[in-house]
Amino acid sequence: MTELHPVTPPSDAWRETHLGRLLGHAMRRFDERVYQLMAHDVEVPLALSNLAAREQVSAAHIHITRHLSLAGDRLTDLAQAAGMTKQAMASLVDQCEAWGLVTRETDPRDARARIVRFTATGLVWLKAFETAVAQAEAEFREAVGEDVATVVALGLEVYAEGE
Repeated sequence: MTELHPVTPPSDAWRETHLGRLLGHAMRRFDERVYQLMAHDVEVPLALSNLAAREQVSAAHIHITRHLSLAGDRLTDLAQAAGMTKQAMASLVDQCEAWGLVTRETDPRDARARIVRFTATGLVWLKAFETAVAQAEAEFREAVGEDVATVVALGLEVYAEGE
Protein backbone atom coordinates (compact mmCIF):
# COMPACT_ATOMS: atom_id res chain seq x y z
CA MET A 1 0.00 0.00 0.00
CA THR A 2 1.38 3.39 -0.93
CA GLU A 3 1.24 6.34 1.42
CA LEU A 4 -0.54 9.47 0.30
CA HIS A 5 1.34 12.66 0.95
CA PRO A 6 -0.26 16.04 0.69
CA VAL A 7 0.93 18.02 -2.26
CA THR A 8 3.14 20.84 -1.09
CA PRO A 9 3.13 23.86 -3.33
CA PRO A 10 6.56 25.05 -4.38
CA SER A 11 6.00 28.30 -2.49
CA ASP A 12 3.21 30.10 -0.75
CA ALA A 13 4.96 33.48 -0.69
CA TRP A 14 2.26 34.70 -3.06
CA ARG A 15 -0.10 34.86 -0.09
CA GLU A 16 2.01 37.65 1.39
CA THR A 17 2.53 39.60 -1.82
CA HIS A 18 -0.68 39.42 -3.85
CA LEU A 19 -2.30 42.70 -4.84
CA GLY A 20 -5.26 42.43 -2.46
CA ARG A 21 -3.01 41.95 0.55
CA LEU A 22 -0.71 44.79 -0.50
CA LEU A 23 -3.70 47.09 -0.99
CA GLY A 24 -4.98 46.14 2.47
CA HIS A 25 -1.62 46.85 4.11
CA ALA A 26 -1.29 50.14 2.23
CA MET A 27 -4.78 51.23 3.23
CA ARG A 28 -4.17 50.41 6.91
CA ARG A 29 -0.88 52.31 6.84
CA PHE A 30 -2.48 55.29 5.13
CA ASP A 31 -5.43 55.36 7.56
CA GLU A 32 -3.12 55.04 10.59
CA ARG A 33 -1.12 58.02 9.35
CA VAL A 34 -4.32 60.03 8.87
CA TYR A 35 -5.37 59.22 12.47
CA GLN A 36 -1.94 60.29 13.77
CA LEU A 37 -2.14 63.58 11.91
CA MET A 38 -5.69 64.22 13.11
CA ALA A 39 -4.67 63.48 16.70
CA HIS A 40 -2.10 66.27 16.50
CA ASP A 41 -4.21 68.81 14.60
CA VAL A 42 -4.54 71.88 16.83
CA GLU A 43 -7.92 72.74 15.31
CA VAL A 44 -9.50 69.45 16.40
CA PRO A 45 -11.19 69.69 19.81
CA LEU A 46 -9.04 68.12 22.51
CA ALA A 47 -11.53 65.36 23.33
CA LEU A 48 -11.57 64.22 19.70
CA SER A 49 -7.77 64.48 19.43
CA ASN A 50 -7.49 62.24 22.47
CA LEU A 51 -9.86 59.70 20.91
CA ALA A 52 -7.79 59.65 17.73
CA ALA A 53 -4.50 59.47 19.68
CA ARG A 54 -5.77 56.51 21.74
CA GLU A 55 -6.96 54.81 18.55
CA GLN A 56 -10.61 54.98 19.67
CA VAL A 57 -11.49 56.30 16.23
CA SER A 58 -11.58 53.41 13.81
CA ALA A 59 -11.82 53.03 10.08
CA ALA A 60 -15.52 52.49 10.61
CA HIS A 61 -15.88 55.93 12.19
CA ILE A 62 -13.99 57.42 9.29
CA HIS A 63 -16.71 56.00 7.00
CA ILE A 64 -18.99 58.74 8.28
CA THR A 65 -16.31 61.34 7.61
CA ARG A 66 -15.71 59.97 4.12
CA HIS A 67 -19.32 59.48 3.09
CA LEU A 68 -21.60 61.99 4.84
CA SER A 69 -22.45 64.75 2.39
CA LEU A 70 -22.25 68.37 3.46
CA ALA A 71 -26.02 68.64 2.98
CA GLY A 72 -26.62 65.62 5.22
CA ASP A 73 -27.99 62.18 4.41
CA ARG A 74 -30.55 59.70 5.57
CA LEU A 75 -29.07 56.86 7.58
CA THR A 76 -29.96 54.29 4.92
CA ASP A 77 -28.23 56.32 2.20
CA LEU A 78 -25.16 56.84 4.39
CA ALA A 79 -24.97 53.13 5.18
CA GLN A 80 -25.26 52.23 1.51
CA ALA A 81 -22.53 54.72 0.50
CA ALA A 82 -20.23 53.26 3.15
CA GLY A 83 -21.05 49.64 2.26
CA MET A 84 -22.41 48.91 5.74
CA THR A 85 -25.66 47.66 7.18
CA LYS A 86 -28.12 50.23 8.45
CA GLN A 87 -27.75 48.81 11.96
CA ALA A 88 -23.95 49.11 11.94
CA MET A 89 -24.14 52.65 10.61
CA ALA A 90 -26.75 53.57 13.24
CA SER A 91 -24.31 52.45 15.94
CA LEU A 92 -21.53 54.58 14.44
CA VAL A 93 -23.83 57.57 14.12
CA ASP A 94 -24.80 57.12 17.80
CA GLN A 95 -21.10 57.29 18.78
CA CYS A 96 -20.37 60.23 16.52
CA GLU A 97 -23.43 62.02 17.85
CA ALA A 98 -22.20 61.45 21.42
CA TRP A 99 -18.81 62.90 20.39
CA GLY A 100 -20.55 65.97 18.95
CA LEU A 101 -19.59 65.28 15.33
CA VAL A 102 -23.06 64.79 13.90
CA THR A 103 -26.66 65.47 14.73
CA ARG A 104 -29.90 63.88 13.61
CA GLU A 105 -32.67 66.15 12.37
CA THR A 106 -36.14 65.50 11.06
CA ASP A 107 -36.22 65.16 7.29
CA PRO A 108 -38.39 68.02 6.00
CA ARG A 109 -39.62 65.76 3.17
CA ASP A 110 -40.65 62.90 5.48
CA ALA A 111 -41.28 63.48 9.19
CA ARG A 112 -40.67 59.77 9.91
CA ALA A 113 -37.12 59.94 8.56
CA ARG A 114 -34.05 61.56 10.08
CA ILE A 115 -31.18 63.34 8.36
CA VAL A 116 -27.64 62.94 9.71
CA ARG A 117 -25.68 66.19 9.44
CA PHE A 118 -22.28 67.42 10.53
CA THR A 119 -22.27 69.75 13.54
CA ALA A 120 -19.91 72.74 13.68
CA THR A 121 -17.47 70.47 15.51
CA GLY A 122 -18.00 67.80 12.86
CA LEU A 123 -17.07 70.30 10.15
CA VAL A 124 -13.84 71.09 12.03
CA TRP A 125 -13.20 67.33 12.19
CA LEU A 126 -13.91 67.05 8.45
CA LYS A 127 -11.42 69.86 7.71
CA ALA A 128 -8.81 68.10 9.86
CA PHE A 129 -9.53 64.89 7.92
CA GLU A 130 -9.04 66.74 4.62
CA THR A 131 -5.74 68.20 5.83
CA ALA A 132 -4.53 64.84 7.16
CA VAL A 133 -5.43 63.03 3.93
CA ALA A 134 -3.57 65.65 1.88
CA GLN A 135 -0.49 65.27 4.11
CA ALA A 136 -0.63 61.45 3.96
CA GLU A 137 -0.95 61.60 0.16
CA ALA A 138 2.02 63.98 -0.03
CA GLU A 139 4.07 61.57 2.10
CA PHE A 140 3.05 58.69 -0.19
CA ARG A 141 4.12 60.69 -3.26
CA GLU A 142 7.44 61.50 -1.62
CA ALA A 143 8.02 57.85 -0.67
CA VAL A 144 7.30 56.32 -4.09
CA GLY A 145 7.95 59.25 -6.42
CA GLU A 146 5.54 61.46 -8.31
CA ASP A 147 5.35 59.27 -11.43
CA VAL A 148 4.63 56.05 -9.53
CA ALA A 149 2.09 57.82 -7.29
CA THR A 150 0.26 59.16 -10.34
CA VAL A 151 0.17 55.74 -12.00
CA VAL A 152 -1.03 54.09 -8.78
CA ALA A 153 -3.78 56.70 -8.33
CA LEU A 154 -4.94 56.37 -11.95
CA GLY A 155 -4.85 52.59 -11.80
CA LEU A 156 -6.85 52.46 -8.56
CA GLU A 157 -9.38 54.93 -9.95
CA VAL A 158 -9.94 52.82 -13.07
CA TYR A 159 -10.09 49.59 -11.04
CA ALA A 160 -12.58 51.05 -8.53
CA GLU A 161 -14.85 52.30 -11.32
CA GLY A 162 -15.13 48.74 -12.65
CA GLU A 163 -17.42 47.69 -9.79
